[in-house]
Amino acid sequence: MTAYWYCIKHNRVEREDEGCANKERLGPYDTYAEASEALELAARRTEAWENDPDWNDEIESGE
Repeated sequence: MTAYWYCIKHNRVEREDEGCANKERLGPYDTYAEASEALELAARRTEAWENDPDWNDEIESGE
């Protein structure tokens, strides 16, 4: 089965067996379509993480 990656250096989808080093890529994804939406998915996950009270590590100053 072919895996797909999103290259953040070149802003394109790459197959597992070609393209940039994994440190330059997001993935793997099962389909080309999923990989093409990697940046949007990462943004949604980051927003959810930033608003998750279980992971919010900001210290309240009490001021």
